[in-house]
Amino acid sequence: MLQNIEFTKMHGAGNDYIYIDASRFHIDDPEALARKLSDRHKGIGGDGLILISPSETSDADFSMRMFNNDGSEGRMCGNGVRCVAKYVYDRGMTKETTVRLKTLSGIKVLHLHLGEDGLVESVTVDMGEAEFSVPSLISTPDGSLRESDVQHWGICRRGTFVSMGNPHFVCFVQDVELIDVEHEGYALETAPIFPERCNIEFVSVNPDGTIRMRVWERGSGITLACGTGACAAAVAAKLTGRAGDKQEIVMDGGTLQVELRDNGHVYLTGPAVTVFDGTLLLR
Repeated sequence: MLQNIEFTKMHGAGNDYIYIDASRFHIDDPEALARKLSDRHKGIGGDGLILISPSETSDADFSMRMFNNDGSEGRMCGNGVRCVAKYVYDRGMTKETTVRLKTLSGIKVLHLHLGEDGLVESVTVDMGEAEFSVPSLISTPDGSLRESDVQHWGICRRGTFVSMGNPHFVCFVQDVELIDVEHEGYALETAPIFPERCNIEFVSVNPDGTIRMRVWERGSGITLACGTGACAAAVAAKLTGRAGDKQEIVMDGGTLQVELRDNGHVYLTGPAVTVFDGTLLLR
């Protein structure tokens, strides 16, 4: 049976996903579809697939499911949620400029900033509080790790564990441009100390105070940006005395702003961009 499915390709600072309105189009096997569509040679190309639906509960307006390009389901994506906000507003699915979005890591509150054309240009996300002790995500006696070494497959890096609803290991290095992100990132992602694997950030502090970050995302590999990773890097930089409460995180795909507020919440601001719309013919 053939099915026509409309999709939208979007990106936040180069972190690109394929978006589908799951209330209109039923997806039987999102894991397989994510692998198929994300292929940059034989598919649309992207870091994964995001399905958008109205929330089934009153505590949120919409819900999303995200799947990495290897088919694994992720709990949260800071760049992805900003694009969800643009998707639902620009298409008239909501008239509100504050949107509550249900994710596997909880409800995120999105504050939409409109451009002169009346469409969403950027979004600020309340990412909630960072966690430093999560025994299910890191196998240490107290479920935490701060400025300590992780070794695997001959790679050893010192870093700090931060959870933003998903696990991150933030490694501060002298010059991030000299790091073999693919080789070291995969080794550290799959280290036994991380039972559910881990996102790996390599971070340098620039002379102007900005934070330079490159990222290896579990399930996706090298990506141009990572919203939760930017938040984790900012939190780790503040925790280790390298930076203050307001930081600019410079990644391969663009710059995100992170603010650590007195209530303990982390706020992420950055662009949301529509690349193109299209129609899939699925068998």
